[in-house]
Amino acid sequence: MQKSHVDSRQPSTIEISRSALERNLHFLKGKAKNGVRISSVIKGNAYGHGISSFIPMAESCGIDHFSVFSAYEAEGVLKFRSSPETDVMIMGMIRDREISWAIDHGIEIYLFEMSRLEQAIQSAKRLKKKARVHLQIETGMHRTGFEEKEWEQVFREVSAASQWVDVKGICTHFAGAESVANYYRIQNQNQKFKKAVELASTIFDPMPDIHAASSAAFLTMPEMHYDMVRVGIAQYGFWPSRETYMHHAKANRFEEDYDPLRRIMTWKSEVMSTKWVSAGEFIGYGNVYMAGRDMKIATVPIGYTHGFGRNLTNSGYVLIKGERAHVSGLVNMNMITVDITDIADVKKGDEVVLIGRQGGDEITVASFGEMTNNLNYEILTRLPASIPRIVVD
Repeated sequence: MQKSHVDSRQPSTIEISRSALERNLHFLKGKAKNGVRISSVIKGNAYGHGISSFIPMAESCGIDHFSVFSAYEAEGVLKFRSSPETDVMIMGMIRDREISWAIDHGIEIYLFEMSRLEQAIQSAKRLKKKARVHLQIETGMHRTGFEEKEWEQVFREVSAASQWVDVKGICTHFAGAESVANYYRIQNQNQKFKKAVELASTIFDPMPDIHAASSAAFLTMPEMHYDMVRVGIAQYGFWPSRETYMHHAKANRFEEDYDPLRRIMTWKSEVMSTKWVSAGEFIGYGNVYMAGRDMKIATVPIGYTHGFGRNLTNSGYVLIKGERAHVSGLVNMNMITVDITDIADVKKGDEVVLIGRQGGDEITVASFGEMTNNLNYEILTRLPASIPRIVVD
């Protein structure tokens, strides 16, 4: 984990704000019903924020449960967590041959098909150690989960194997709670889920934790909090959708420009070089940009290999000295050129903000996404893991 940008020889760095995360978690915990546990979703390299930096920082803010997609990501939690009491849950990909590894390391895994259930029981018996599992219920997402016709068999089989299986949760996943267009679909899913939970209550004593809500459902549907919520993008300071924000703002009478969430990421680079270009000259490769006047340009050492897409050619912008400098010319693999003609005293080494705030202006991930025609989620997770993540206050 990088402690300072001066420790890095990379051309750009991503700063992660601990105080912003602490503020976000305080807000989210205030929205959780009494007793509801928050599981921090860190799939996709902690939504691009970097698990090696994010995990210990989140633990210091009170998080003790992390949700990941794969065994590979779970291994990262084991490596970077600061407390052995911190739990990790694999919601997706784990090969049958990796189940023994998960059991041996106390990792919680989703079960959503009979073959995986049998593999978990067999592996637990061989290791003489309980498998920690969550039973995923198919309620209408139609991706993974036990079908209704399997529910009773699964519940009874797991209950009978209680010597080898510790059921930590019964769960489902909603199909798009961030959009009102999916409202009735989500309501129907929840009703079906309640049916599964009711059946489970006749078989399990005590009942395992029940969980279904990700960030969107957590923020807009408190009746679906149950015992645990899986919070992903909201903890990083982003609303799952504009609809989600408007729903919450209306319910809480927010001011139009007030946002209780704070982005915890700032992506920075620096000016590599400056030069004057005469009117009528082309800048960079080809003839995609011709100087319409005598122009001063700055070269910034980031490009599409770092996640600054080619579709930002002649349309993107960065912040230098608190002002917007527009991309002028083709976005290259490793460099961009920006117009600094009207920004005074720009020199080599000056800070360049690609995402985040500088002075009185800000480039949000949402605005960056609008420039690139991508979702927040996609922008964040496409930021290369090779860019150093630095924790700041």
